[in-house]
Amino acid sequence: MKYAFAVAAMLASTSASAAVISSSVGGVPVGANIYESFDAIGPGGTTASGITVSFAGTDAGTASLPNVGGKYAAPYISGGNGTLFGNAQADGQDATQYLTTGIGTVTLDLGDDHQYFGILWGSVDTYNSLAFYAGDTLLFTYSGSDVAAIANGDQGAAGTYYVNINSDTAFNKVVASSSGYAFEFDNVALAYKPITDVPEPGALALFGLGAIGLVAARRRKA
Repeated sequence: MKYAFAVAAMLASTSASAAVISSSVGGVPVGANIYESFDAIGPGGTTASGITVSFAGTDAGTASLPNVGGKYAAPYISGGNGTLFGNAQADGQDATQYLTTGIGTVTLDLGDDHQYFGILWGSVDTYNSLAFYAGDTLLFTYSGSDVAAIANGDQGAAGTYYVNINSDTAFNKVVASSSGYAFEFDNVALAYKPITDVPEPGALALFGLGAIGLVAARRRKA
């Protein structure tokens, strides 16, 4: 699994909420309560999981084609990370229905309060963003630059990240927006409480070395 970014940040917003983001190519949510694929959106724009989806702007909507030149490209499934969403396809471009902002917005009214949000975010660009709300109150935002060190719209497998966002404040609405073509996404996961990411073995080893060093330093001081 290729990890690209792991950032903890206090974000400036109307309520000064804190949120932690991690992103990885081939990542997957663990311990979520809801796994939404957006393969079926019923009357009123509501999915079976209770998320109400609405679109605004130019070419915002659902998509089921891998690519439409100059407008959008399907995100990539990698590391089998579509399985929890009922997508057992082999790794490759998402063969199921996904959502695209076009030059506009996709609003997800979640129907309940949540503190964890996971998203399969394709061809990440600097001008893509996610805004999190409690009712009409903006809590915090993330842009493509917060997801990938180089957010250049890569339409290949290495340009799709599974992004995990944990918030200390509950949110019930998420707005995906883009000022240029496009922001494509699928496979949203939700949880009522934050999910603690389990570090990879390498990260655990580094943590162990750090802890040993801290103990040694304390002993020297004593």
